[in-house]
Amino acid sequence: MARTTPHDHSPVPGPPLYWRIATRLLDELHDGGIPPGERLPSERKLAERLGVSRETVRQALEVLRRDGLVATDRRGSHATLPGPAVRSPASLTFPVGARATDPGGAVDRATVTWETPPPEHAEALGLDPHRPTLVHRYESAGADGRGRRTAVTSFSAVAVSEVEELARYRDRADGAATAQLRRAYDWMRKAGLTLHHRDSITPLADAPSVRVRRRVHDQYARPLEITDLLVDAQQEALVYEFTLPSAG
Repeated sequence: MARTTPHDHSPVPGPPLYWRIATRLLDELHDGGIPPGERLPSERKLAERLGVSRETVRQALEVLRRDGLVATDRRGSHATLPGPAVRSPASLTFPVGARATDPGGAVDRATVTWETPPPEHAEALGLDPHRPTLVHRYESAGADGRGRRTAVTSFSAVAVSEVEELARYRDRADGAATAQLRRAYDWMRKAGLTLHHRDSITPLADAPSVRVRRRVHDQYARPLEITDLLVDAQQEALVYEFTLPSAG
């Protein structure tokens, strides 16, 4: 019987599968499908969605880690690709008084530390006087140095334990690296917390400044954070803008 020679079905040369998966994930990072700071789905979920093995996903994530686009800690992998944070139209601005991003205007700096909060903050959050927590500091000034704003935010134990994106900062809250938490309220909502906030504005005696204090609690009346904002109001008005979703 004559022998037949099977056709050659060798794969066409090209990048390995894990590289193609890494490219696909990178596209999602660029498109905002996975916003900066957001935790990526688990390797299992990514494998199911992309139709590949977990090992392939693991190799793809390693490619992104080497390029500094993804970071991994004990809570999983999260996006670190620089870019504007994605917020829903009805989101509150964090911290209170933070200016909109303006590359040619105000100069902003934000950092986080793990330290004992101010006594008034500890009392408002129900923390023991000497118990450390996540503390966020924000500074902003106009290009001419005027219109200075400084804000100090202390997060409660509830916020740090139940909001994964905030918990990740504990391990690197050294007060040195820049830490933009503009999506803090979105992260809280994603964790299933309904936010209630109360802002009070107090003029400071003998100074052209005002203090704004924001308190935020959840649907169970548990405190989540407290912020004290100081604004040099001599040269500018302090404007609050609210967006409410339609009833329909």
